[in-house]
Amino acid sequence: MNHSFDYSSAFSRNLGWVTEQEQLTLKNKRIAIAGMGGVGGTHLLTLTRLGIGHFNISDMDIYEQANFNRQAGASMNTVGRPKVDVMAKMAMDINPEIGINLFDDGINSSNLDSFLDGVDLYVDGLDFFAVEIRRQVFAACEKKGIPAITAAPLGMGTALLCFTPDSMTFEKYFRLEGQQKKEQLLRFLVGLSPAMLQMSYLADNSRVDFKAQKGPSTPMACDLCAGVAATNALKILLDRGAIVSAPRGLHFDAYRNKLKKTWRPGGNNNPFQKLILLAARKKLSG
Repeated sequence: MNHSFDYSSAFSRNLGWVTEQEQLTLKNKRIAIAGMGGVGGTHLLTLTRLGIGHFNISDMDIYEQANFNRQAGASMNTVGRPKVDVMAKMAMDINPEIGINLFDDGINSSNLDSFLDGVDLYVDGLDFFAVEIRRQVFAACEKKGIPAITAAPLGMGTALLCFTPDSMTFEKYFRLEGQQKKEQLLRFLVGLSPAMLQMSYLADNSRVDFKAQKGPSTPMACDLCAGVAATNALKILLDRGAIVSAPRGLHFDAYRNKLKKTWRPGGNNNPFQKLILLAARKKLSG
């Protein structure tokens, strides 16, 4: 049996939802993904199966058993191994012709330009608590005119925000500058999910610990993130279909069977948003 790789055969089942020419367009696109954890690793595999041909990926962490509940590359065989190496291998097992650049020291101010070099789209996979580097990445995307997507795993759902050259910027939406770390995290959380659909079924508030930089997660949320992010990546890269961009967003919660379309002019400076922030502070402190 011939097991040689053939791109057109491997991704032929995408055809119908995309044209042959669109599939070739996707093959020639480059996506940057910072973070190969719960959402980042799943983003990489989903986008690889979509037929994206080039990636820049970063992570400086190794796998541990606490990753098993949600991370695509986490298993007994990969404990102690670098996440970026494992995920790159998994992507290349799907598409051996893939062009993939690894940033195994993570992303920082010294390599950010290289990380975004030649990139058509940035998909956020950074840890929720990595506020400062996330701000730097989104600011760099804004400066370079690179569309940027963040799909957050929240409870058993996902909340999507897209930042494009024509949309409100990340910083103007979240209003993080000058705030203490805990307040930045709270603003990021509430800005991601103005509808806060997940909060009604949080079973144990003590598991949300901003000081220890820990929070609960589910595999369902990570998978939903990848599907929603990849769909919007397709629309952006093919210039096909309307993009819901900041200050508009989407929040789908599978546990509550609800979809909310959100609109927050002024982002976290919106008067209604300020009330939600107040309620969230009380909920997470009590």
